[in-house]
Amino acid sequence: MQWLSPVLLSIQVISSLTVIVLVLLQQGKGADMGSSFGGGSAGSLFGATGAANFLSRATKWAAIIFFTSTVGLAYVAHHPGPSILDGGIMQGFQPAPVPSVTGDAVPAVPGAETGTVVPAAPNTAASESAVPAVPTAPAQNSPAAVPEAPAAQ
Repeated sequence: MQWLSPVLLSIQVISSLTVIVLVLLQQGKGADMGSSFGGGSAGSLFGATGAANFLSRATKWAAIIFFTSTVGLAYVAHHPGPSILDGGIMQGFQPAPVPSVTGDAVPAVPGAETGTVVPAAPNTAASESAVPAVPTAPAQNSPAAVPEAPAAQ
């Protein structure tokens, strides 16, 4: 059924172009039909009113084909058949069963003997000496805060 969608799509494109051309060929009710075929319509191919009847009938059938292909495309889009993505290398793959863990087979959690599983914080006294002190900014009224004037030459 994978061939149905492209066939319906091509039928729809051809019938839509046919409807467009047939509608553009037809004249309005007030226009003289003979003027579109070059003068007197009595001696034309379809007769006095034959061209109007032929074009309207052809337009009707082209529209019917267009709407039928549209319904067919809608059906194919909402009822997809088996897809190529459904099969493949992993089709029918069964994962290995997970072994059950019971009793003594459970590994011990570090720190579980103290009743907590959160590790202790590092010793803060030892870590403070390892971190260098942040230098402080000089005071506003100290001589070091005032830049020196350039030497006169």
